[in-house]
Amino acid sequence: CSKSGSHLTSSLLAVAFLTSFGSSMLYGYNLAVVNSPAEYIKDFYNRTSVSRNGTGLDGEVLTLMYSLTVSVFAIGGLLGSLMVGMLVTRFGRKGTVVNSTVLVFIAGSLMGFSRICGSPEMVILGRFVTGIHSGISLGAVPMYLGEIAPKNLRGFLGLVPSIFICAGVFSAQVLGLHELLGKEEHWPLFLSLVVIPTFIQLMLLPWFPESPRYLLIEKHNVHATITALKWYRSKCNIQLEIEEMQEEQRSLSSMETVSVWQLLLDPCVRWQLLSVVVLNIGMQLSGIDAIWFYTNDIFKNAGIPGPEIQYTTVGTGAIEIIAGLIGCFTIEKLGRRPLMIGGFLAMGLCCAGITLSLVLQVHFPFMRYVSVGCVVGIIAGFCIGPAGVPFLITAELFKQSHRPAAYTVGGSLNWMSNFTVGFVFPFLQMSAGSYCYLVFCSVCLGVAVYVFFVIPETKNKTFVEISQMFASKEAVPETQGLGLPDHLKLKKMNGYGSLDNGSLEFDSSSSVP
Repeated sequence: CSKSGSHLTSSLLAVAFLTSFGSSMLYGYNLAVVNSPAEYIKDFYNRTSVSRNGTGLDGEVLTLMYSLTVSVFAIGGLLGSLMVGMLVTRFGRKGTVVNSTVLVFIAGSLMGFSRICGSPEMVILGRFVTGIHSGISLGAVPMYLGEIAPKNLRGFLGLVPSIFICAGVFSAQVLGLHELLGKEEHWPLFLSLVVIPTFIQLMLLPWFPESPRYLLIEKHNVHATITALKWYRSKCNIQLEIEEMQEEQRSLSSMETVSVWQLLLDPCVRWQLLSVVVLNIGMQLSGIDAIWFYTNDIFKNAGIPGPEIQYTTVGTGAIEIIAGLIGCFTIEKLGRRPLMIGGFLAMGLCCAGITLSLVLQVHFPFMRYVSVGCVVGIIAGFCIGPAGVPFLITAELFKQSHRPAAYTVGGSLNWMSNFTVGFVFPFLQMSAGSYCYLVFCSVCLGVAVYVFFVIPETKNKTFVEISQMFASKEAVPETQGLGLPDHLKLKKMNGYGSLDNGSLEFDSSSSVP
């Protein structure tokens, strides 16, 4: 593309904002929305039991029901992530984002009318359905943005969803303040507000084109591809970009979209798959969920007065957004690796710092403030890189045929790890006390080391070039490409390291019909 074609166009920015605002933001919102009205929801469950059975619920059953309300979101997310590969192949990237909005309206209605209907089941079912939507969105949105972005903006656009996830957490924290929707009578409205961003998305997103790569490589529709590219690029020669897509299309011509099982068995993408597994599990086992869940306890231990804790929590939400913006605006300069390595290292050191400060605060009261600083450090470190880059990297490490299955694997591992941390952390805290954060510290440092040694820098590379960087890890004999003219060398492998007999053809076939 000519230099001007690499610019951020208003249509690219609009799609990034619309998809993130109506999908990714809801994920962040739903993570945090149940924290402030927890007592009111439990009270509603108890009152319903009295009116139905004549007796209230005992403490254990009530805790179990509330825990189910919180964690059923992750079970829905796991189900949604398992469906994402099938949906994006069938409905397209944009089509999946648009069609899945129906889930938000169902969930919003269930939660919004639950108190009028006197039904705790509607709250739990609503949380489950929002989880399914979030599971689909966390795969479909980064895939869509990764495919419509020119290669020099893929990092920037790929991190926009993670900023909106932070914005969702922040908006739930602000709206949950007692002065706004944090009162007892408002909790059903608070839970069902998710329908507003989704409604705006549904009104506007259908006017934008589908992913050009999907239209060309999977639908073989050159005319629609050219129309979509012209829409997403400024005055620009789109010829080169179409040729690059056609090269990828040819290398995949004998290959259908692979299933998850085929992906797991394919030795040619072993390193890419392992990288997605490590990043997605590492992202959740880094301890960020435990920190978000127990921020209030840590602040209480630091001596912050009870009524002021909610404002301190909102302050951490603001730090998340600032850290996310820093990551978004520096990723194209610094690259993916420094943001991930730096983010995981910062989180690892701060986890060790929390353990140290909790152990020493008996002797040195000022250490309580060090623990608050470490909480802020973990959140900032997470939002700068580990929060968004794994989703972006999943789009970059795989070519079109393998990408949907890769998102299914990464997403399902992400949600399973999320659920595991939420379930296991209280027991870990009981048995290991202050030392439980050392488990998270070792995970963070381990992931940072893995990224340093295994994952190459993908900044400004085409999908074919990235595949070939990994192909060299599979030890393909380099002599296969010797003696070929330069412009044929690029195609000596089908992108994953095995020789593709049908790909040694001249570039003249790349021109657009």
